[in-house]
Order: sequence, then C-alpha cells, then structure tokens
Amino acid sequence: MPTETPASRLDFDACYRAASGRDARWDGRIYLCVTSTGIYCRPSCPARKPRPENCRFLPSAAACVAAGFRACRRCRPEALPGTRDWDARGDLVARAVRRIRDGAVDAVGVTGLAAELAVSERHLRRMLLQEIGATPLQLARTRRAHAARSLIEQTDLPLADIAFAAGFGSVRQFGDTMREEFGIAPSRLSRPGSAGGRDAGGPVSDERPALSLRLRARAPFAAETMRSFLAAHAVPGRDRIDPDGTTAHAIDVPGGTAVASIDWADVPGDIARRAAGASTVGIPIRLSLPSLSDTMPAIQAVRRLLDLDADPAQIAAALGGEPLLRASLAARPGLRLPGARDAVEFALGTVLGQQISLAAARTLQGRLADAFAEEAIAAGAAAGFRARPSAERVAALGADDLRERLGLTRARAQTLRSLAVAIAEGLDLGPGADRERARRELLAIRGIGPWTIELIAMRALGDPDAYPAGDLILRRALGVRGDREASRLAETWRPFRGYATQHLWADFLETAARKDPR
Repeated sequence: MPTETPASRLDFDACYRAASGRDARWDGRIYLCVTSTGIYCRPSCPARKPRPENCRFLPSAAACVAAGFRACRRCRPEALPGTRDWDARGDLVARAVRRIRDGAVDAVGVTGLAAELAVSERHLRRMLLQEIGATPLQLARTRRAHAARSLIEQTDLPLADIAFAAGFGSVRQFGDTMREEFGIAPSRLSRPGSAGGRDAGGPVSDERPALSLRLRARAPFAAETMRSFLAAHAVPGRDRIDPDGTTAHAIDVPGGTAVASIDWADVPGDIARRAAGASTVGIPIRLSLPSLSDTMPAIQAVRRLLDLDADPAQIAAALGGEPLLRASLAARPGLRLPGARDAVEFALGTVLGQQISLAAARTLQGRLADAFAEEAIAAGAAAGFRARPSAERVAALGADDLRERLGLTRARAQTLRSLAVAIAEGLDLGPGADRERARRELLAIRGIGPWTIELIAMRALGDPDAYPAGDLILRRALGVRGDREASRLAETWRPFRGYATQHLWADFLETAARKDPR
C-alpha cells in the first residue's frame, strides 16, 4: 500500500485549476512547486503556468523548501500568511503548528515542544511530516527565514542583528538558511534606500531597539473597527489611546515588556494605494523592545492581537449565506477576531469583567495590573507601561486579601484566586493548548460559566469557532431569548462562529450608538 503524503491528500486537478486561473483565494493554503525550475509560487503567481507534469502542490512553504524548492522572486509566496485551517482544528498536528508559529521551537526546542504536547519527538516529527511535509525544525527555520527577510527589507539593522532578532543561533546558520529558502545570500537582498545589504559581520547593537515595520495581512482589513475595539477595551497602565488615533499596547516578551504602537491613520492610506484586487495590506507598527532577541515574540503577539493571519475571503465565503450577517460582512469587510496579547492576563481580566460594564471591567483590570505586575520582568518594562499581572502572585493571596485590594465581592475574589491557582499549577490557556481540556478545567472552577469559558476560548485559546451563546448582546442581535436557540441558529456558521459573533456584536453596538448618540 503506498504511503500517504501531504501532496497525495491534495486534489491535484482542483489545485491545478486554481493555479491556471490564478485564483488568489488559494494563496497560502497551497503552494505550486515547479519541478523544471525548482521554484515554488502562490497559485496566483502571474508567471506562465507550467505543464501539469511539471507541477507539484504542497500545503506549506516549509514543505516546499524541504522538498528542495526555493521561493519565487516574482510572487513572493513567503510574504503572505499561511493557511488558518490549523486554527479550526484541535488535534496534535494543529496544536503543534500553532505552537511553532508562536516560537516554541526557539524557546524550548523540539524536545520541549514534544513534552508540552505529551508525545515523543519521533511521533511529533512523523505526524508533521505526514500531514505537512516538514519537520518541526524545518517549520521553525522557514518561520525565521520569512521574518528575517521582512526585517532585511524594512529596517536598516545590520545583518548580524537581524539574524539574532529572527531567532537564528549564528550568522552562518542565518546565511545558509536564507540561501536554501530564497536562493540568494542575505547580503544581496534589497535594503531600505539601497540596492544591497550590509556586512553580516557588523556590530550588534546593545541598545533598547525601536523598529518600524509593516506587518503583512490578507486584504481587506477593517482598520477602524479594530481600532475602536482596542480603544474600548484599553486597560489603564497596559494600553494608551492617543488623540491622533495611534494606539500603544504593552506586550510582554522574555526580556521584559515591549510596547507596540499602531498608526491607524496610515492603515486606510496603505489600502487605498493598492489595487482593488491586492492580496495583502501592511499594518504599520513601531516596536520598542527590551532587546533585539525579543523581536519575534513581540511581532507574534501583535499578529495575534490584531488577528493578522486571518483569511477574510475564506471567512466571508463561509458566512456570506447567512442573512443576519450579510449587511455586516458588506459594511466591515476584513473584520478580525482580536486575540489576547497574553492568555493569563486575559483570563484573569475576563473573570473580573463578569456581569459588570465594560468600563468597570477596565478599571478592575487596571487595578489587577497595578497590584500584581510580574516582578521578574518589571525591570524591563517600558516607561509608562506595566508588566502583565502574575497568576502566581494572585494565587499566593487569600480571597479576603484580593477582595480588599481590588474591591471585589467575596465570591468574585474566590473565583479569581481559584483560576490563578489553576494557571500556576499548569492550566494552559494559550493558542497551542488542548482546547477541550482547557474548557473542562475552566468549567470545574466555581464561578466560571459557559460565557466566560467561550470568551477565553475565543481570544486566548484562539478558537475561531468559540461561541458564547449566553451573551446578552448576541441573543438580542439574533432576536432569540435562550442559549439553545442561539446555538441552533449558529450551527451553519461552523467553524467560524467566533467571527460571526464579532460581526453581530459590532453591528448591534453600532446600531445602538446611532439610536442613542449619548
């Protein structure tokens, strides 16, 4: 019996039709590998399409490189986020992909990743090769190479700085990987304002760096809706909303607390400058970092916060047939599902926000950050921003102490402490967690109900199908009275019920604001 491979699971005829028609909807979901040239492309690449016998289709850029292909210099397949299909799944491979995307291999290595997933390294490697066509190390190496190319083309950092900022262990490893991925030395890639690169052996800066970047995302992007969401949920000491429209957010990284500033006024301009059919947009951010080694963790946290890896076309196709969502989809193309910059902070803050107004919840979340900022990284915090609250410090106090410090009811203080204890003892609520296990463990905590669990699943666990059926605004938007009916109406929205919920919330709140402008 022949061994199943990632290529054998793809429908060759469907993939070839997509490539022949230059269908951009398939970009990032499959990659066209041309055996006669050794190049891999997006399906929408404008180059002349090869004959079928010269084509292979693979599900990831890492698989293409592992198979001996290099990225096309014309369509730049590495500049587009990969498929989000993994986020709709909860199996081992999907969890591994999400953890690798978040930098787990850089942080704990393949051994540590396998331990987190409770499998052997051999089994993890076999499963990834079988489904994706690349090993954990190959996936991590491709991730670093794509990040490095973006830094090369958008910053004037010395190449040695870029190598370590992207997570490479040495300049030599950096050079070898870039040649393998792109068929060209890093020094020959274009730099800002010049035709060539810099000396890879140049000095490495030890100052607190500030980087200005444009993070790539699939078009369209509902910038104003995202900015409004961030402003409405800003936590004192953790977020700053400036009069000029810029928002700044504390991002906790291994070396301390970084700050990500987003110039929202420049996002619509970036979109307007591009052709109507453009596949990507650039979100302008400025990062203030404790050190260059914190670059990748900070960028990934911002991508998660803004949901920059979303595929708007795929989501619109899945939800477009629902009459309740049609108007919102047309009014807010590219609406994102904002994620949690830090799972612990969000989970604790969500418990504080149960059954109270958003303004009151923000006040309590600010008190939480003020009282329980993580001491270990506070020294690396940027001026004017606090580090994230520490679950360990919250867990060390009794319910009465929490009640007094934060101004909570006794029951809410006990629930907060119980959650903090569970997190301190190993409850994983991050994007790579076992979602069903996390839901079960949260439900076992007294005072945490389905609404809180689904909100944590939506923003911290990154589940695009999370659905808080008991939410009052959601039920009003649906015109139903009970959770069961709300759940029934949403069955056809799977696996994007979270995005549907975000659309319904945005539509309902905007309508309410028009009726009552106060």
